[in-house]
Amino acid sequence: MSIFLQVVQSVAPVFLLAGIGYAWVRAGWNFDVEFVTRLAMTLSVPCLIFMALMRSNVDPAILRDTVLASLVAYTVLGLIAWFGLRVLRLDLATYWGPVTFGNTGNLGLPIALFAFGQAGFDLAVIVFAVMAILSFTFGVWVVAGGGPPSRAFREPLVWGTVFGSIFLAMDWQLPVWLGNSVDLVGQMAIPLMLLTLGVAISRLRPRSLGLALWVSLVKLALCLAVPIAVGLAFGLGRLPLGVMVLQLSTPVAVTSYMLAAKYDARPDEVAGLVVVSTLISVISIPATLVFFI
Repeated sequence: MSIFLQVVQSVAPVFLLAGIGYAWVRAGWNFDVEFVTRLAMTLSVPCLIFMALMRSNVDPAILRDTVLASLVAYTVLGLIAWFGLRVLRLDLATYWGPVTFGNTGNLGLPIALFAFGQAGFDLAVIVFAVMAILSFTFGVWVVAGGGPPSRAFREPLVWGTVFGSIFLAMDWQLPVWLGNSVDLVGQMAIPLMLLTLGVAISRLRPRSLGLALWVSLVKLALCLAVPIAVGLAFGLGRLPLGVMVLQLSTPVAVTSYMLAAKYDARPDEVAGLVVVSTLISVISIPATLVFFI
């Protein structure tokens, strides 16, 4: 019972904040998703990642293994998704990104913080950074149907990851006044992302929910099996393994829907994946955490 209560206490604040965002819009109040998303993704989240990496106390060996294991896990997931969608004759631009990448920002980071503490959060940021770089390079290239992957270097999130990694590797620190300022901006990220998640879900108009259910269930199975297998192969400890499994098994992100809408990659079908996989995660995430807390 104590483990169950600990899991509930870990995930309750996350779904509560998302629920507030959902209720906010249902009450008829205005919420500018585009503005808040831009604020979070171009300012707050890069600051959060930079400060988390700069201040990270993760053992260098664990850091290295977590980065490599995350890269391998996402590569394996991406290849399985690519060939599986080809066999099933489902559109790659629509389904490849949502199947491969999860909601490691809006859901993964806060749940890792509440469930595993600061040490788990530091590792979750590392997995999130790996996902972000892959998603904003090859992921955007797939959903856009081509184009230069170099567009990723225009993303502040990528630069926050790069500079945070440099400061971590060189053991550099910002002046106290500047570090506190950047940290304060980064602290906005988690509540902003959770509120936006609830708001965005309330406004989605999903289609093909039957297909979305099956795709979401297959995604969940793959995103649990692959990181567990890769993590065990790398000999990850209980904490980094648990964080990596949590991050990779998060549901489809609202950003996948935004990208699909931007590049006209059947956004209504992606909306169905977001809604269905998020509902499934209400059960799957607590069940997953039971094995690692």
